[in-house]
Amino acid sequence: MKKALLSVAALAAVSSASAANYIGGFVGTDAGLHYQQDISSTSAMRYAITGLGLFSGAVSIGGEVAYLNDATTGNTGGLDPYYGFGLGAGVGIGNGAAGVSLYPHVLGGLKYNLGATSPLTVFGELNAGPAIAFATTGSNSAAGVGFGWGARIGLNYRLN
Repeated sequence: MKKALLSVAALAAVSSASAANYIGGFVGTDAGLHYQQDISSTSAMRYAITGLGLFSGAVSIGGEVAYLNDATTGNTGGLDPYYGFGLGAGVGIGNGAAGVSLYPHVLGGLKYNLGATSPLTVFGELNAGPAIAFATTGSNSAAGVGFGWGARIGLNYRLN
């Protein structure tokens, strides 16, 4: 029994030690800051504050949760493709209107570590999916579904 408990404790220590945490930012069709946490050696979760109204002419803020998974396992020369899916949500006020939006999407990207021991990784990413919006202008309300897409370049800094 004691040996089994020690084995489980050792396995838990090894699996949690391999998980890395990152902070970073990105710009593109939107801009934001994010925190990313490895789930396994090939997958991660990213939590982001997005939008910030930089390119829309409105005051807006949003958030995104995304699951990321490596597309390859093996030596890719440092340029590593990945894919995933995410859910973005936002609120905005501007141009006489107020609204909320949802953006479920798929994504794909490439990341490159800036050195074998460097904590910095750069990435480029594309995403696409349905864009769902609910808005009010004065006494009028509207809802709509369209197609959304986005592109980003960003930087990750490994914390551990």
